Amino acid sequence: MLNGFKRRRCALRLGLSTVPYVSLGEDEAGAILNLLRVSNQTALSLLEQARFIEQLRRLEKMSVADIAEQLSRSKSWVSMRVGLLEEMSPLVQQEIFSGRFPLYSYMYSLRPFMRLNSNGKQEVEDFIMAVRGLRLSVREIEQLVNGYFRGPQSMREMIQNGHAGEVLAWMQQVPQDAEGCSKRERVLLGDLELVGKYMRRVMGKSVDRELKSPAFCAEAHLLTAGLLSRQRAFFDSMRQLHDRSGQAQSGVSAPPGRNECTGDCAPSPTQS
Repeated sequence: MLNGFKRRRCALRLGLSTVPYVSLGEDEAGAILNLLRVSNQTALSLLEQARFIEQLRRLEKMSVADIAEQLSRSKSWVSMRVGLLEEMSPLVQQEIFSGRFPLYSYMYSLRPFMRLNSNGKQEVEDFIMAVRGLRLSVREIEQLVNGYFRGPQSMREMIQNGHAGEVLAWMQQVPQDAEGCSKRERVLLGDLELVGKYMRRVMGKSVDRELKSPAFCAEAHLLTAGLLSRQRAFFDSMRQLHDRSGQAQSGVSAPPGRNECTGDCAPSPTQS
């Protein structure tokens, strides 16, 4: 097998009927192991390494320990690549291997959001399917990821409905630094980022059914009661700040779409 369609086309164009080759092994397993051993020199991507390791486990019935021993690698090196492939749906694998979505953006922009809640894997898949093949830069995908997972529900819906360009145009109006802010303003912006961060962490961890010891339940009941008692006042203050900052003459238009608190927002005080 000639390595690459471009090389084959070049060989045909040059009239080469034979080409040099290197045999990596007498069978498939041996060839894969040899390829992985020299993968630093041949620049296999992390996902390509994972796919070859999965091939060894599925077809050759090799364990993680066996593969680690054959490659002179640690078991954690092998396990990390096995886990990477297992957490990706076949659809996500197909989009990344086809080049319609960059692996770098999946690894460093999308993957951190997969562990925030039980629907993380499906949400990541929905995002990839919404922006695949748009020829976006890594920076543009990162901006859309922040809007999709951290912005209002209306922004997520616009991305899902094929209006990623409009969302990007709005986000590019927003200053990327806080140089024009006072010290008190920067402190509050930092606090708002922390609130968002810990809200997502708590929502993700609170569904864990293993959290059930009597000591945990007693303490959690007291803490959640205190938080729920401040629910109305907290969200009222957030709405006031949202409305006031949106009306300010900042030179930045309002976010596209509607801005109702839906999706992962807290229930109204009348709800149990």
